Amino acid sequence: MLTYILVALGLSMDAFAVSVSSGICYPRLRLFDALRASLFFGMFQFAMPIAGWLLSGVFRAKVENYSSWIAFGLLAFVGGKMIVESFSAGKPPACDDDDKPRKGILALHSLLALSVATSLDAFAVGIGYGILRVAIIVPATITGLITFSLSMIGTEFGKRLGAVFERWAELAGGVILIGIGANLILQHLLR
Repeated sequence: MLTYILVALGLSMDAFAVSVSSGICYPRLRLFDALRASLFFGMFQFAMPIAGWLLSGVFRAKVENYSSWIAFGLLAFVGGKMIVESFSAGKPPACDDDDKPRKGILALHSLLALSVATSLDAFAVGIGYGILRVAIIVPATITGLITFSLSMIGTEFGKRLGAVFERWAELAGGVILIGIGANLILQHLLR
């Protein structure tokens, strides 16, 4: 259960970072808008691991002997990407030069695009869960709920704390995912 929670925390950091960014760019973000965005992020983070898990059944038998290594590779890739993105310089992507929302979580089409973009890593983790033959409903539900909660908190943090916290959240999420992947390899090697 702790592993599911840690993976969910790592996966939710992209949505959290977008929420922080939206709070920075639009400090008067209405509760309705924050709630709508959080629901979108949470639902996509719930659904994408299930989709990845379902897809993994197609090729599970062919890769079963390498399942721990594949899961590690997916987690390390997603975690590494998050770490690299945490060091990207510049203004948060939801802002333009006059500090008003350009796209962000206020426009429905942008919210859909952000929800898909922030949940692609959850799709990859779902494939890993499927290869490892882990039942998916509990980890997907935990991921969706944690993402929803952190997205709500993120908009408020963005309003109050600014862009500095966003980078650390992304970095922490990447480190958590790589650590979980390394733990999978260690368990595999010790068997």
